Amino acid sequence: MFNRDGHFGRKSLEKEFQAMRLIEHLTKVDKNTRNLFLPAHGRGTGLPKDIRNLLKQRPGLWDLPELSEIGGPLEEGGAIADSQKSIAKRVGARRAWYGVNGATGLLQSALLSITKPGQAVLLPRNVHRSLIEACALGDLKPVLYDLPFMVDRGHCLPPNRSWIEEVLNDLNPVKAEIAAAVLVHPTYQGYAEDIKPIISLLHEEGWPVLVDEAHGAHFSSGLSGELPDSGLKAGADLIVHSLHKSAGGLTQTAVLWLQGNRVDPSSLERSLSWLQTTSPSSLLLASCESALKELHSSKGKRNLLHRLEEAKELTRRLRKEGMPLLENQDPLRLIWHCLNQGINGYEADAWLIKNGLTAELPERGCLTFCLGLSKHKGLEKFIKKRWERISLCLAKYDDIPVFTPPPFAKVSVPEMNLGLAWRAKSQKISLSTAVDRISSDLICPYPPGIPVLVPGEKLDRKRIDWLSEQTHLWPNQTDQKISVVANESNLLKSE
Repeated sequence: MFNRDGHFGRKSLEKEFQAMRLIEHLTKVDKNTRNLFLPAHGRGTGLPKDIRNLLKQRPGLWDLPELSEIGGPLEEGGAIADSQKSIAKRVGARRAWYGVNGATGLLQSALLSITKPGQAVLLPRNVHRSLIEACALGDLKPVLYDLPFMVDRGHCLPPNRSWIEEVLNDLNPVKAEIAAAVLVHPTYQGYAEDIKPIISLLHEEGWPVLVDEAHGAHFSSGLSGELPDSGLKAGADLIVHSLHKSAGGLTQTAVLWLQGNRVDPSSLERSLSWLQTTSPSSLLLASCESALKELHSSKGKRNLLHRLEEAKELTRRLRKEGMPLLENQDPLRLIWHCLNQGINGYEADAWLIKNGLTAELPERGCLTFCLGLSKHKGLEKFIKKRWERISLCLAKYDDIPVFTPPPFAKVSVPEMNLGLAWRAKSQKISLSTAVDRISSDLICPYPPGIPVLVPGEKLDRKRIDWLSEQTHLWPNQTDQKISVVANESNLLKSE
């Protein structure tokens, strides 16, 4: 590869550079393809007008440091501080902070601000991996509770109040260690419950409540009757919105809201300073402001209402044609229940991509399409044609299978400290020989980024059999080997 002078030869350099094709992928546009995936702005067509105008200016004009007149999300003065104060007042929140490393950084900061090392946190089993990682960072004990499961599609439903009441009844003896609770609202597929009574129940226990509303920023628009209520209206203490998943923000944009008096703002800002960059992108911060201003303006609400009405009409028409679309609470998430027709979702996804239609979330039983904030002229006809063709082109199951519910207890706690298990010396062994071993793996198919096993959990026979089944449901995401803690008996003694 090197020439006699110790330098890369010209041919070698050219070969290396041929593999660097990211720009090519970013600029590639196929007019015959429908991209029904995130970000919600649909490759720019749903971006707010002021951001589109900004991006038309001289390249790099917007790439500025934290100048005094601009400031930053944690600065007291400057345009960003003024913007955050203004939007918080507009939605009725106590405080707001923009984020430029996605909902991930804000969720982690939020959780660390309401807990102390050694405490426990109540988490649903469909929590995003970022909060499991926050437990490791903060030396927190995750208390995981199971969720209702639909065997026909393999999806978790969000819990209602009675489900949470049962969870609370099963918490002893770990209940006294819990310092905070987390809710996911809505799920990736757009399922949602009324979370206000759940938040009230958790507040009665004395816990601040963090709502991961990454996929529900548009719930905060206040379109009563069209969408479920946001955690903002339901009384949550901390709410995180991903602005690229459910509003008109660029990827990595997010916002954290603070309400009430259960959480100390200074503690929250300290946690934010741990996990936020000291060099935030001015473009992304401007996108946070623009997306929120659009979402909460009269014009933005009208545009969102139009998108919701179009989505409902699209769903109604496709169902009338016989396409099996599942019920959910977010009209902008379209769930095709392909297993209902005996078709494997992964095979359907691969076929559709080749035929000009790309979904957001492929699963064995379903494909989830994100309609986002863009107009989709002619989409009904486009989907209908491909649905009719795919029914003829792909092999079907003779007997439609069902999904095995995960063998989770109603409430469970890892056998070993999560952070210790994650950092411990490990060994890779086959799943079949891992009975009674402690996992050092976070097995988390992505998307949707939901853990099926967290470090520190003990593997019994039922869990191993179920995980083996998942290797077939999530191809290329999980395998028949797993990392387990080495010398676990010595580590358990040291806790």
